[in-house]
Parts: sequence; C-alpha cells; structure tokens
Amino acid sequence: MIKIENLTKKFGKTVSLDAVSINFNRGDAVALMGANGAGKTTLIRLIMGYYHPTSGSVEINGLNPVKERVDILQSVSFVPQLPPPIKLSLAELISYICKSSGVKKEMIFEYAKEMKLDIIPNLNKSFFQLSGGMKQKFLIAVSLAKESDIMIYDEPTANLDPKARDDFYRLIKEKEKDKLSLFVTHRIEEVQDIVNRQIYMDLGKITTDEAC
Repeated sequence: MIKIENLTKKFGKTVSLDAVSINFNRGDAVALMGANGAGKTTLIRLIMGYYHPTSGSVEINGLNPVKERVDILQSVSFVPQLPPPIKLSLAELISYICKSSGVKKEMIFEYAKEMKLDIIPNLNKSFFQLSGGMKQKFLIAVSLAKESDIMIYDEPTANLDPKARDDFYRLIKEKEKDKLSLFVTHRIEEVQDIVNRQIYMDLGKITTDEAC
C-alpha cells in the first residue's frame, strides 16, 4: 500500500531522513520506534504529503502524496502527536468533517462514547479550548469513524489516561483487520499485542525491521 524508495529529507544542512527504502502492506500493523530526532515524524509527514522529499519517492496505492494528496487522504486516517490549533466549535468541526470526508456523524458520536468522551455538552466549545485528553479522544473517534484503509497514529496516547489508552487499543484491535496501521510510539509494551512488525529508526535511517 505504501512504497518508499531512497527517500531523503533535508532541512538546510540537516539530514532528517537518509535514503530510506521500505514497503508497508495491507495487513501490516507496525510499531515505528526510535529516539527523538530519529526521523519517525518526518517519515510520517512525507507519507502524508506535508513535506516534499528532497530526493527519492513515496507512493500510496500508486499515488503521489504531494501531487494527489486530496485523493490519498480519502483513504487515510491520521492522528498527530500534537492536536492542531483548530478554532471551530466541535459542532462546526463535526459538520466540516462529515461534509469533506464522508464520515457519518453518528459514528463519530459512537466512537467518542467508546473513548468516554461526552460530545453533546461540549458541542459549542472551541476544539482549541478542550483539554489535551479530550482533543486526542475526539481525533481518535474521527479516525475510527472514517473507515480508512490506512491508519496512522503519531504518539496517539500521549495525552490519554491509562483507561483511555486501554479503550484506544481495544478499538484498534477490533478495526485493524485488512488495514495498514502505523503507530509511532515510545511504548512498545502498549502495542506489542496488536503489531506484527517492529521498526527502529536512528539518525534518519531504519536500523531494524523485524516481524513479531
């Protein structure tokens, strides 16, 4: 589903990603690990089309994530490490998501309920004003409601309490069949029961890629 060849990303003289080649296939559930600055988030942002490669290529289902980003994002769910500073109210944001991505409103509410997030009392609140945990629960609910073939989570449990983490991984385990799931994480113990590949990165390179 994702094909990466000799992918390099430089910021000035700093090499953030160094000639990485790797494939991610349907049915893969991947833990992407490494120290801060290893290149994990840069790799994810290149896959998502947020960055233009310095050299090399990324293909998602045969499409270029920069040139054909709108088409690609229809089949990708993504939860970033830091929630974006969205000023829309939850009601406005839900309406926008449903219209732009074809997500069913009732499914957002259903998964929010599973994540122990009560949306209704907060509909008129700005997303920006919600607590970190509430923002993360909402973004997770949207990602699950979207029914995507590719699910990408960049430190998704960073703002969640232990019970919410358990809820998240329970829901992911129910959803991940026949999908591609990528988890950027520092907590391998959290994901070891749901992943089948462990990839370690260091200094912009992949150092190990092991089945588990």
